[in-house]
Amino acid sequence: MVEDGNSKTRGGNRMEKGTLRQILLLTDGCSNEGEDPVAIAALAREQGITVNVIGILDDSAMGEKGLKEVEEIAMSGGGVHQVVYTKQLAHTVQMVTRKGMTQTLQGVVNKELQSILGHGQEMEDLPPEKRGQVMEVVDELGETIDLEVCILIDTSASMQRKLTTVEDAILDLSISLNSRIGNNEFSLYAFPGKRKPLDELLDWTPHLKNIHKVFPKLSSGGITPTGPALKGALEAFNQKRSKRRLLHDESYFEESGS
Repeated sequence: MVEDGNSKTRGGNRMEKGTLRQILLLTDGCSNEGEDPVAIAALAREQGITVNVIGILDDSAMGEKGLKEVEEIAMSGGGVHQVVYTKQLAHTVQMVTRKGMTQTLQGVVNKELQSILGHGQEMEDLPPEKRGQVMEVVDELGETIDLEVCILIDTSASMQRKLTTVEDAILDLSISLNSRIGNNEFSLYAFPGKRKPLDELLDWTPHLKNIHKVFPKLSSGGITPTGPALKGALEAFNQKRSKRRLLHDESYFEESGS
């Protein structure tokens, strides 16, 4: 969600800008190792991080259990989910990310409306004209708010033939989001890792143009530790926050000493 809890409606049409955080999980199967991914997704939501999930199909349909898990992870993480066939993936990755942004921002706006209009009042309760004005605010924020996306890629055995399409889809996502006014930062992880549940492919970066250097090194196979992977993504966000706080403190002391 939006960090710092300082989003305020001002002048009727403006909100103070924060940072919106998302985990984007791309998987085609059922988790079978480690913590319950649904529980970890709920923990992410508590920490203000939305979990969006894309279930990737090929010609053989994903099992009912896998589909149920995709839905439950997204619901628990306060995000959106989509099940697609591989050839539709590039469009879907962009759509899910933007839809997740809009849904999260609508939630923030609804909370602000409740503080203004009273508890229990939501956007749907507004007259059409006012509702349109609020949606303009949501659309504007979607273009201007800073965005951090941690992308988790399932590289278990059944994903082997899909990884080239995944690479193209993520590169398209980067190009699409970099047309926004707001700042974007991405990090990229694959699971299962070679010696641990999660391997870092790219540390936080505003561009994914170097993605072609890491994807050929990926190997498919093994278990599907979705829960531990989500837990690792939370740690990546926490480390980023700690680093930012440290840099802020150092800057403050330098300015104080000058």
